[in-house]
Amino acid sequence: MPVNLADHLCAASSSDAAAAIPVHVVAPDEVDARIAGFTESQKAWIRAQGFEGRNGELVIVPGSAGAVEAVLFGRGADRAVFDPFTPGKLANQLPAGVYRFAEGLADARLAALGWLLESYRFDRYKARKPAPARLVVPEGVDRDALIREAEATALARDLINTPSNDMGPDELEAAARTIAERHGASIAVIRDQETLSRQFPMVHAVGKASTRLPRLIDVQWGEVAAPRLTLVGKGVCFDTGGLDIKPASGMLLMKKDMGGAANVLALASLVMAARLPVRLRVLIPAVENSIAGNAFRPGDILRSRKGLTVEIGNTDAEGRLILADALALADEDNPDLIIDMATLTGAARVALGPDLPALFASRDEVAASIQAAGNEVNDPIWPLPFYAGYDQWLDSKVADLNNVSDGGFAGAITAALFLRRFVSPERDYVHVDLMGWNPKARPGRPIGGDAQAMRALFAYLASRYGAR
Repeated sequence: MPVNLADHLCAASSSDAAAAIPVHVVAPDEVDARIAGFTESQKAWIRAQGFEGRNGELVIVPGSAGAVEAVLFGRGADRAVFDPFTPGKLANQLPAGVYRFAEGLADARLAALGWLLESYRFDRYKARKPAPARLVVPEGVDRDALIREAEATALARDLINTPSNDMGPDELEAAARTIAERHGASIAVIRDQETLSRQFPMVHAVGKASTRLPRLIDVQWGEVAAPRLTLVGKGVCFDTGGLDIKPASGMLLMKKDMGGAANVLALASLVMAARLPVRLRVLIPAVENSIAGNAFRPGDILRSRKGLTVEIGNTDAEGRLILADALALADEDNPDLIIDMATLTGAARVALGPDLPALFASRDEVAASIQAAGNEVNDPIWPLPFYAGYDQWLDSKVADLNNVSDGGFAGAITAALFLRRFVSPERDYVHVDLMGWNPKARPGRPIGGDAQAMRALFAYLASRYGAR
């Protein structure tokens, strides 16, 4: 059974809250003052542990009967380098019991969210005991909103972590149907291959070599008269690279190539749960980029939904092809804002590393607002430009454009510029190039699939459109 994250966060009014064990978050220069109220034996115990308030340092303080009476947790001398999720590590470090943050936190909400995110387990294939520690929701923090964010993150993680044999286009569609049903949204899926090849020819071309049929998933929710918000997610459920085949090492993590779709579904679930006053549309082209006799080839020329012809310079640059058709459909609806999310380029990871998604926006002020929102909610994202000077690098001698540039430079930017061709110039458009995977564990971020930029975008959308 999956971990129920709500079980790890007690309401402040619950019977458990009154007896909760205090967690004191302490800087090095606060240690003496903080332990002054403890008994002499407890002080001796704390000193014997060598506790100095260093970042992440932990001491469990026993009472006279031996049970846990208090917890000391160091935050280090420099608040600027203290990750707000760091206290969340305690969810897996403390013994069974109910705890509360006593003081010392700059942002108790993010500390509590870190606790929930740290409590996540992907246990579909391996039974594990859930973390036994529980936290009392900090005063003034909306418990329900906190749980919604944690559950949306867990949704994205679960979808990405599931191996491709159990997460193909069928299963991704099923996940979308479950979310749509939960929130009262409508869903339509084009999986008839003749219809798909006619209406979304590049989606069909990328996915037709797989025995698992490609499709276009379309979810809609909200009042028709509300501002139109369209989310587009790259749903490549596994990527061999096609005929430009990846090496074995390059395929090991390709179950995560639907990370854009996973994050879009998580973001959509937050938008609907918060009942933002928008007309939401979610478009997910779901495919598997496989190899067979009917696979699309380098040098092929594909006609897109928008009518632009695309020369295939590399079959391993397939994500932008399926996104282009979905973006063309999104643009036809004249939405107020289009956001796409995709595990699109290794170049973005070279430039920004695994933790920082790349953000492209048609308006600088939108990019600045999203980045500020990400900093506020501890979900960082970094702007890169739609630099028009590189647009000519996508030129083709035989088609309207090539799906890759003619050089090895600025791969994230040229990929973004390719997508930009399929959205009207006047449209408010945001593209997020993310990794969707944590290669190393950090506070609140275990190794494996993850939601990246999802909470930043939700914070921005909540500000832009306001809650009901």
